[in-house]
Amino acid sequence: MKGECSLKYTCTRNRAESVEAAQAIAQGISASGGLFVPEEMPQISYAELCTMQTMNYTELAQHILAKFLTDFTPEEIRECAEAAYRADKFSGGHPAPVVMLQNGDITQYAMELWHGPTCAFKDMALQILPHLLVKSLAKTTPGKTAVILVATSGDTGKAALEGFKDVDGTRVLVFYPQNGVSPMQKRQMVTQEGSNVGVCAIEGNFDDAQTAVKGIFTDSVMQQTLAQHNMMFSSANSINWGRLLPQIIYYFSAYCQLMNSGEIDYEGEKVNFVVPTGNFGDILAAYYAMKMGLPVNHLICASNENNVLTDFIRTGTYDRRRPFHTTISPSMDILVSSNLERLLFHMTDGNAEKVAGWMRQLNETGSYTVDAETLARIQTVFHAGFCDDASTKQAIRSMKETENYLCDPHSAVAFEVYHQYVAETGDKETPTVVVSTASPYKFAASVLDALGSELYAQDGVNDEFEQVYQLSAMTGVEVPQPIQALAGKSVRFEDVSSVADMRQAVLRLAGLS
Repeated sequence: MKGECSLKYTCTRNRAESVEAAQAIAQGISASGGLFVPEEMPQISYAELCTMQTMNYTELAQHILAKFLTDFTPEEIRECAEAAYRADKFSGGHPAPVVMLQNGDITQYAMELWHGPTCAFKDMALQILPHLLVKSLAKTTPGKTAVILVATSGDTGKAALEGFKDVDGTRVLVFYPQNGVSPMQKRQMVTQEGSNVGVCAIEGNFDDAQTAVKGIFTDSVMQQTLAQHNMMFSSANSINWGRLLPQIIYYFSAYCQLMNSGEIDYEGEKVNFVVPTGNFGDILAAYYAMKMGLPVNHLICASNENNVLTDFIRTGTYDRRRPFHTTISPSMDILVSSNLERLLFHMTDGNAEKVAGWMRQLNETGSYTVDAETLARIQTVFHAGFCDDASTKQAIRSMKETENYLCDPHSAVAFEVYHQYVAETGDKETPTVVVSTASPYKFAASVLDALGSELYAQDGVNDEFEQVYQLSAMTGVEVPQPIQALAGKSVRFEDVSSVADMRQAVLRLAGLS
């Protein structure tokens, strides 16, 4: 049977749109260009949270998903969770282990989300999204092929390609900034196997790709062209509710692990989460967990030099009219953070008209400023900080020297911003979980540079793998098997497109031109 209470989803820009979960997942983005959000937030009591302590990750996933997917049967949800979180897909015995790190009088925890098949946190959602999407399509548009359109700043692309590889009824097309991903991220994408995958570089940055993808989604001519071939667009980016929803799970998992280890020692003890973020999806999932009842003190938003989110959370003005920096944490090189729209909807008590106005201002002028009440609400939950590449490298070096912990540049940004938070607030007591989002081996050159190796400066595919093995030799940390397996793979995709030609590239990659 389906869930007893039906949970509907509405649009951040038009509350008249109200759909069930399957429709929200299949469609990806609303007809008005807004994003789908739950009309109500399911609640989890402390007693229920204690019960969740005894669940493994797959069981926990089923428990959380069932609260949001009320038009799915328990059997359908179980099938999706079991297919996604099989032990053979995630190394180490747990998809999202929490490890304790001690640095002087500061105790922090790292939640490692990079033990999956592509060595990045996107696996946590993109291993289950294909299963959710296929079942959603069967409920809403049976017989149609979903064309999964993805703009990526590095990790989403490979995770989507791997998740949707050879999944019946889907084609997955990925666009990435030609000079905006690490060599290993690029290598992962251009060697991707599968009969239903396509990859193309673009002459521009991630924001250019993301804006173009959103435009293609809502282009009526493109939609008609696909419809003539029994196809429809959908998304694997975090604009799709089916991508964002699974990310809620690991925040509950982290808290349950702290409860089980005795680190949480009284009822309702609050924690901080520090999340390196560019598109605001990962930290928004933490906010949803908090709204469901997870005891959270602060959500600390960690940015690199593209610090548009830091400025917004501190001032209430979102202004993308600023220099775009290409950094050593490329997955965060973003100036238009799509998921912030969802937060604005919730912080204004669902004022879709106000949110639509701000999004219109952003599109037309490049900036908007929220009202004082909305900013005050945001600042009660969120703290924000950023660091440049030099501080990121210092954080990588410091974590290795003081705690013998090897981290990638994105996680290093989060560790550095957490220390800024402690310095600014004096909050050393709240248990704090830093979200570690990628394996250091996806960014071996930058990590080697931070650790003082001379090999990082070398370029080329062969040197790329030399860097990986040099990093392992220096640190004694084993190279993940998915990274090792790339060395022998042939390049399949070498296409490069201008932003203006992306529509034609979509048709070509989808086999329609």
